[in-house]
Amino acid sequence: MQPTLKDLLATGAAAAPAISAPSRSPLSFGALRQLIGDTIARLNGLGIGRNDRVAIVLANGPEMATCFMACASGVASAPLNPAYRADEFEFYLSDLNAKALIVEQGSASPAIEVARKLGVRLVDLVVPDGAPAGLFVLQPRDGGAAAPSAAAAAGGFARPDDVSMVLHTSGTTSRPKIVPLSQANLAASASNIRNTLRFSAQDCGLNIMPLFHIHGLIAGVLAPLAAGSQVFCTPGFNALKFFAWMDEAHPTWYTAVPTMHQAIVSRAPKNTEIIERNPLRFLRSSSSSMPPQVIKELEDIFHAPLIEAYGMTEATHQMASNPLPPAVRKPGTVGLAAGPEVAIMAADGTLLPRGSGVENTGEIVIRGANVTAGYESNPKANEEGFRNGWFRTGDQGVMDADGYISITGRLKEIINRGGEKVSPREVDEILMDHPAVAQVVCFGMPHPKLGEEVAAVVVLREGRQASERELQTFVGSRAADYKVPKKILFMDEIPKGATGKLQRIGLAQKLGLG
Repeated sequence: MQPTLKDLLATGAAAAPAISAPSRSPLSFGALRQLIGDTIARLNGLGIGRNDRVAIVLANGPEMATCFMACASGVASAPLNPAYRADEFEFYLSDLNAKALIVEQGSASPAIEVARKLGVRLVDLVVPDGAPAGLFVLQPRDGGAAAPSAAAAAGGFARPDDVSMVLHTSGTTSRPKIVPLSQANLAASASNIRNTLRFSAQDCGLNIMPLFHIHGLIAGVLAPLAAGSQVFCTPGFNALKFFAWMDEAHPTWYTAVPTMHQAIVSRAPKNTEIIERNPLRFLRSSSSSMPPQVIKELEDIFHAPLIEAYGMTEATHQMASNPLPPAVRKPGTVGLAAGPEVAIMAADGTLLPRGSGVENTGEIVIRGANVTAGYESNPKANEEGFRNGWFRTGDQGVMDADGYISITGRLKEIINRGGEKVSPREVDEILMDHPAVAQVVCFGMPHPKLGEEVAAVVVLREGRQASERELQTFVGSRAADYKVPKKILFMDEIPKGATGKLQRIGLAQKLGLG
């Protein structure tokens, strides 16, 4: 029988701390398990059951962590970025076919008006006065109970094949793809990461990752809890508060994206005493590639190994990871297969042998218990995304003789801005709505800290004018800030490849950017 989240979260000793947060008393594993059971019963009572979609729009922190776990244990959780604009919430809530939206009591999120418009049930998350970190109760806004769905009547904890989390991934076309992740996917991935990092009940993780993102949810929260570890949930990354939180939490590890690590490096010299007082067992980095120079700086500062890992939404996060000492870490690689099988596939579908030569370079492909069964209602994406039973990552790479994987490039057009994935087509379509814009192509340009940043080439309509700032403001009114192009070039025509096709990949280089 495949394990479930209920099985994983049964590990921690009842009285041991599971969830903690700045200036709050911790929530024990016993209380966490009780909260999860009570929340599932509450949702079932509201007519919401297994596989029903529940959108969650909450600020980062302990309640976001526990609400996600409770929903993922009994219904299909759909965490959404609280920074989205109304247009984005409307797309996601409709596309998900959400049965309910959970928000903090008193929240002013634009998601609330959108939910009302779409007829999605609103449920308030209420934190009782003086409650330990992560404790909450759910209160429907309309007070009454709905007619239960068949799923709610069956109710209770999710089964291994039930969908437990639904996330969108940026599609190469403008429409983001729905990635349904099963209970078994979540349990497999959390177990893989727990085993890679050898978590134990003695560990405490300082979580600074956003909890609407697969990295924070699986590596930051589920994996350590699956080992009976404690998770200290912050309100989100803040370089000015990081070291004070470190002194309060006494963590043994943290995971972050490279931009966060770089901000920590810049503030470390003023906080050497705190670092000495709170020795870390390791640091972890994922979501975009880490410059080897920064790895060395971090290891020198914290006197601990930095473990670089490789993940994506469709794999429920982790695919490969550098191992802990005494095993070899190879900076510049994303390590060894760490859960699923990983291979390098040639253009004709054959698997390539190990070796770091050009002839051994191909697409990184994966298969295993943590990999999604396929995109929802998207046969075209599934046909393109899977080949011979392997999932195609869209990353180009090689595997050396020892099995260490290096990413050598992107085969997909998606822009990876410090771990936030941006669909260039989505930004194209927003810009095309501006009355002065005749043609546009968005693309990724190199950025020293984020890896990539969003850029665009715009051709204006004859006789019309628009400034870079005006177009940036226009995009910012319709999309989250990280999708706004940081550089807009105005040209007489869109640059095209040799065959006359519009090519986003390599465009930055062609235009001399970065």
